Amino acid sequence: MGLRFYLCFLALFSTLFISTHGLGQLCLPEEHVALFIFGDSLFDAGNNNYINTISDYQANYEPYGENFFKYSTGRFSDGRIIPDFIAEFAKLPFITPYLHPGYHQYTDGANFASAGAGALAETRQGMVIDLKTQLSYFKNFERLLSKKLDAEAKSLLSRAVYLINIGSNDYIVPFTRNSSIFQSYSQKQYVDMVIGNLTFVIKEIYKEGGRKFGFLNMAPLGCLPLGRALNSGKTNECKHELTDLAKLHNKALSEVLQNLENELNGFRYSIADTYTILSERINNPLKYGFKEGYIACCGIGPYKGINSCGGKRSVKEYELCENASKYVFFDTVHPSEKANQQFAELMWSGTPNVTGPYNLKALFEHK
Repeated sequence: MGLRFYLCFLALFSTLFISTHGLGQLCLPEEHVALFIFGDSLFDAGNNNYINTISDYQANYEPYGENFFKYSTGRFSDGRIIPDFIAEFAKLPFITPYLHPGYHQYTDGANFASAGAGALAETRQGMVIDLKTQLSYFKNFERLLSKKLDAEAKSLLSRAVYLINIGSNDYIVPFTRNSSIFQSYSQKQYVDMVIGNLTFVIKEIYKEGGRKFGFLNMAPLGCLPLGRALNSGKTNECKHELTDLAKLHNKALSEVLQNLENELNGFRYSIADTYTILSERINNPLKYGFKEGYIACCGIGPYKGINSCGGKRSVKEYELCENASKYVFFDTVHPSEKANQQFAELMWSGTPNVTGPYNLKALFEHK
């Protein structure tokens, strides 16, 4: 410990004389745990602000962000999203989007998530950052980190927690685009392709040193405002084909993670049962402090399930509720900040029937 302190003192002392960006970050506290985030709009903190895409896959305009940040940051909610709360619980700052031009806080982690992204490259190809491209960004980041931290980089990567949420866009897009994909593949074959790409990325992060992973299972997609709107004409009924895909995904993901735990030395994971957590809030909103579980706060059409929030997308008309915290959903598919906070709390300290085999708190504390 004495030698470590001496080396850290030398590095800190050097910054008084050498103006090298990041040198002052050379020595990390041994308990420091970084957070790396991969996924879609549930986790995107603004990466899509910096890519050439369309406003359907961006949230950098009102009313997004209005209830916490007081301006739109690119997060698909009225305020904070799940990774913001997880960072807060872990005593980290909000994790900056990797593509943010002013991003330099390398030792806290990075957010690679992209709204609209899927595990399959074909999902909204050219408009979003798919999961494998997010992995390539992580590998670039890892090389940069190694230059800045030298031997400390390996330790930081192994202590870090890797939060991943992906797949919902892969399942939703065929239904919103009248795709014929399910004439070529059975539902199970399609789910296996999604899970296969996710498994590949997990193994690649493991090769780079990642050991602790956090996941959400798939929400009941057909019961989101978007899913119900796709089923319009059937009062209050979920789009069962979408929800069936979510159930298949959850079964396959659970099996894959158990296999990886047996196969990969030191691999630990947490998976939150989003399917149940969200279903309970949709069906019993009052029990969890909400007024409305079916209809979104922002949007138009049945259940406000048409993706028009903010008026910058193909449909310009939208309606906005007075108090988003009374709604489980802020827009067609994205939870309100209040719902995000409840999810994050269960991911952080939930019991094994909700979040297991570890919760995120246990992963952050595991050395």
